[in-house]
Amino acid sequence: MPAVFETPDRIFEQMSWLLKPVAALREYRSLTFELTKRDVLGRYRGASFGLLWSLISPFLLLCVYTFAFGTVMGGRWPQIGNGHAHYSIILFAGMIVHGFLSECINRSPQLIIGNPNFVKRVIFPLEILPWPMVLSALFHTFMNVVVFIALRLFMDGQFSWTIVMLPLVMLPLIILALGVSWFLASAGVYMRDIGQVTGVLTMALLFLSSAMMPLESVPASYRWVYAANPLTFIIDQARNVMLWDRMPDWAGLGIYLLVALTVMYLGRAWFMATRKGFADVL
Repeated sequence: MPAVFETPDRIFEQMSWLLKPVAALREYRSLTFELTKRDVLGRYRGASFGLLWSLISPFLLLCVYTFAFGTVMGGRWPQIGNGHAHYSIILFAGMIVHGFLSECINRSPQLIIGNPNFVKRVIFPLEILPWPMVLSALFHTFMNVVVFIALRLFMDGQFSWTIVMLPLVMLPLIILALGVSWFLASAGVYMRDIGQVTGVLTMALLFLSSAMMPLESVPASYRWVYAANPLTFIIDQARNVMLWDRMPDWAGLGIYLLVALTVMYLGRAWFMATRKGFADVL
């Protein structure tokens, strides 16, 4: 007679496909850590200030954007009039979110073609290459958050305890970035022009999101473009927890997470289906 209940091993076997995106990370965690460390340290190798540039760079970029959009173009936020935050602090919160996704998108097309030696090694798990890049981007995001907290304490004298929710707000975006990275890493092997397009794409994601202006300030006829931007919702939720002492929109994050998981599984499936031709193309 057939068993009424499945054995744990059988259930795990049936559900193992759900764990495939993280299985390689778990199996090759030491290798992933070393590649992440090499990526972070290699970026600043030879620089006089070393890792300090991970703090200096976002601060300098913030000064440029604040001057351009806050001073010259007169960018405003409703909360500024209430004395809740300076424009530069509000802007910086959006730049932190954009900076993470931008780094992942811009670097993904080079992951495979920039490491041809890994492709020629049959035993090297190519599917883990997006993981060190995403973890490296998360390191720089963390450093940006440290700068954000210091600047807000200095400029506004305020600190929002809800900022501890930021990892939960960023989680769907991290998963989305991972899926997009798998897709772009594979597509970059066969279509080298993708690397030229991603820079324009990330700039469009920045200027067509709520990073630079509140969604309410956008003309109603164009607001759907900003709302459709995958950064807009996450930026708004990040500002809620980083600035406005509000809890995130859990329902919205749940829907975003489901979409992000779908993209992640599709991106990895595309990568695994096309990786057989990497060696021939390179």
